[in-house]
Amino acid sequence: MTDKTDLSRRHFLVAATVTAGGAGMVAAAVPFVASFRPSARAQALGAPVEVDVGKMEPGALVKVEWRGRVIMIVRRTEFMLGKLAELEEQLADPASSASLQPGYAVNPHRSIRPEFLVVEGVCTHLGCAPMPRFDVAPADLGADWAGGFFCACHGSKFDLAGRVYRGVPAPTNLSVPPHRYVAENVLLIGSDMGAS
Repeated sequence: MTDKTDLSRRHFLVAATVTAGGAGMVAAAVPFVASFRPSARAQALGAPVEVDVGKMEPGALVKVEWRGRVIMIVRRTEFMLGKLAELEEQLADPASSASLQPGYAVNPHRSIRPEFLVVEGVCTHLGCAPMPRFDVAPADLGADWAGGFFCACHGSKFDLAGRVYRGVPAPTNLSVPPHRYVAENVLLIGSDMGAS
């Protein structure tokens, strides 16, 4: 064999080895990269949740789960709505200027439609679960209690719009998740495009 033949054979073998190695690396990388995609279960957890609010009675509360969080939906009565304006002097952030909510929920009732409140069921102090306390002036909450949410962990109080009272550990109002109405009585939590 001549040196010229050996040199061309060597180039061929190097090229073939590099090509085979590169193809092998790509083949090995495909499942690795695909493992970074979220599973079907994880995708379902982040999906928007539909709630039929038409079946809710005035004064009723419905809890649903969205992204691993409890979302509370309250169908407020006229009496409940009437109490909202009376409480503003007792609240830490009545205008919801320091709270987490979409722009369409920055109003006294903190919702798209005054009748329905949609808030996360997580206290803004340390993440406990505030309990609905819609009774007026119970002995354990005082004569000025007009109904709302009470966090028994450290005593934080929220009104019927999820606004925090002054002098309690919670720093901000309850968070309002993105939501919209996709039909007259169907609420979609987790999507606010168009916020109808």
